[in-house]
Amino acid sequence: MRTTLLFAALALLAGCKTITVEERHVIRPDAHSGKAPTQSWQPAGVTELALPRPDGALLKGILLETPGAQLTVLYFGGNLFHLDEGGARIAAAFAPCGVNLAMLDYRGYGRSSGTPTTANLMDDALAAYDELNQRYPGAVAVHGLSLGSFVAAQVARRRDVAALVLEGTTTNARDMVNGSIPWYAKPFIRVTLVPSLQAIDNTDVVTQVRAPTLMLTGEQDKTTPPALAMKVFEALPAARKQFLLAPGAGHDNALSHPATAPVLCPFLNSRG
Repeated sequence: MRTTLLFAALALLAGCKTITVEERHVIRPDAHSGKAPTQSWQPAGVTELALPRPDGALLKGILLETPGAQLTVLYFGGNLFHLDEGGARIAAAFAPCGVNLAMLDYRGYGRSSGTPTTANLMDDALAAYDELNQRYPGAVAVHGLSLGSFVAAQVARRRDVAALVLEGTTTNARDMVNGSIPWYAKPFIRVTLVPSLQAIDNTDVVTQVRAPTLMLTGEQDKTTPPALAMKVFEALPAARKQFLLAPGAGHDNALSHPATAPVLCPFLNSRG
């Protein structure tokens, strides 16, 4: 989204009124962003995951197992998420819940090879879920933050997941892009999206999700505002659904907010 902001600003300065947002403006692998972790996170007792893909890409991640866990959470991070940089923080947030936790770097990010597109990110996510579901049949939940919330919702639409958590989510790619453009630039800019981005719409996807669902949103989230997350929540037909607004939290810290674990942990451990 930072790139989209810059792109919009340049268009404004040049006097352009229409910008076309492509996948490369939204999905920012290390080769494009120049961002890569400098440290390697290797917690004790971890199982390393390696998932080869048909096109030659190799997804890498970790599985943290908790004795007696009845549920495994497959976590999908936001854009620019790196396991070695943010994994410890995510693991700490889930630790009170007593669940297993699996995390993989998206292709082209961190430990994983390959070039990401919206299509292969979704395919990779399904493959990761299927791999874990073979280990823990019927006991795999999916959790997605921001970009990852679109990925997680697609998995929940196409697989019988044990539970779904959407954190910092929004309605669709257009709203996400529009939200990144400063108010003072909006009168001068008309945004168009390539077809693959136009097709990304969580309000449509979740209408086919029946799994228990928790929506987790920061009260001060400016990137994916709570009002848009609520629209996704209202579209959910799931018989069991909850909406948690974390007071004072922003876009990427609602999971670690003190108000979250008392809601998240009972949700994950009581899925009836």
